[in-house]
Amino acid sequence: MERRSMGSGSNERAIASRLRAQLAMRDDLDQRVADVRVGLSYTAVRLASGQTGVALTFKESASEHCCQSADPRPYAGRSAAELVEMLGSTKPVESAIGLACANALVNCLEQRYDPGDILDRLSLRPDDRVGMVGDFQPIVRRLRGLVGSLTIFERIESPRGALRPAAEAIECLPGCDVALVTATTIINGTIDKVLSAARDCREVVLLGASTPLLPAAFAGSPVTLLSGILIPDPEPVLRTVSEGGGMHIFKRFVHKVNLLPDGAHERNET
Repeated sequence: MERRSMGSGSNERAIASRLRAQLAMRDDLDQRVADVRVGLSYTAVRLASGQTGVALTFKESASEHCCQSADPRPYAGRSAAELVEMLGSTKPVESAIGLACANALVNCLEQRYDPGDILDRLSLRPDDRVGMVGDFQPIVRRLRGLVGSLTIFERIESPRGALRPAAEAIECLPGCDVALVTATTIINGTIDKVLSAARDCREVVLLGASTPLLPAAFAGSPVTLLSGILIPDPEPVLRTVSEGGGMHIFKRFVHKVNLLPDGAHERNET
């Protein structure tokens, strides 16, 4: 099966557009938003149903959002549909709120997932060249010695130890066998370029607490696996977000799960 290119130009933020389009077909978008918390590390949205989702807060934009908001109305009390429309905004905090709301809607306990850590689900080979967009240190420690090479791309200006500037990912991913991509690329609008660069990789995993488990939105893209979280007990997660904590703190309150995007089996067979 031919892989569809995720180019730039008019297709910029294509994944965000697909997510909004898929969510627009849901019949629960009119439910009210009960709580929104923009923390220093994560943003959380809890719906009236109790379903809760999170997405990364980009620290450099959080303070700006706190000091000046284009919309003075509170987010709590609005419909889920209103917040979902913020997904893909050029303002990172707004985009994070939109993605957290999307995750609250779609990352549901009622669905069937493959539970567990991503490395227990992923088939890796000793000679694999792995490109990781986003520094997932727990995964890095396990990957060392399992694959031929590992290059980590992070949002830094110049190389720092094992880390490379994120901009280099576009040049390096075409030479990789496996791409591990943080879902925060949805928030800052870089996911389409990253996926285009990774289109020939054998495995392309979208991972992290920000990952929307909505397979249809990634149909036709290079993504072969979605790896995200479920939040069975929202209160400790919401409290952690409010106190500036991140995944390293609230991970004991969530379930890590994995899901194949639509058509992933066919792509892996080519």
